[in-house]
Amino acid sequence: MQQPAFSANDLTLEQRHIVASLMDYRADDAEQRVAQTRFAGFARSHPDCCQRSHPPGHFTGSAWLVSKDGARVLLTHHRKLGRWLQLGGHADGDADLARVALREAEEESGLSGLHVEGGIFDLDCHAIPARGSDPAHLHWDVRYVVRAGLDEHYAISAESLDLAWRPIAEIAADAHADASLRRMARKWLQTR
Repeated sequence: MQQPAFSANDLTLEQRHIVASLMDYRADDAEQRVAQTRFAGFARSHPDCCQRSHPPGHFTGSAWLVSKDGARVLLTHHRKLGRWLQLGGHADGDADLARVALREAEEESGLSGLHVEGGIFDLDCHAIPARGSDPAHLHWDVRYVVRAGLDEHYAISAESLDLAWRPIAEIAADAHADASLRRMARKWLQTR
């Protein structure tokens, strides 16, 4: 017997929300268009795609947290990964990944007056190594531009070894920076 055709009605409201936001994303190159298709497929794959308990991986929301003037980005020296990265974290069941990115930016920076600008800015799926009782898994990271207000005095949270405002042009040119940070920096510079 033939399997019934896939139907959008088979998806949860959360899955539909993520797929809709992914379809609204204006991917700016072939790599991001491939990512867009893969991310939508992952969103459709399981109702628990936003739960960190989902074994193969889960959605996360990240913030490309830019200064009010747009010349700098706030990065975290991530405590668990030991690398300089954008702020962000687990969706924990929240399918509004822009809200997740904003919440994580506020929690990890201590800044107030932040706001999300526009829709999805970047997509990046990356492996997270096994740690303690957590097996290796994938983070399906959906990134948004988050703009700082007038106050740029941050507070370092328990999730960070350090925070720093870095000139975006320097990140774009830094061969030692994380590849996805360089991609976002170049993309940001092209759109300004």
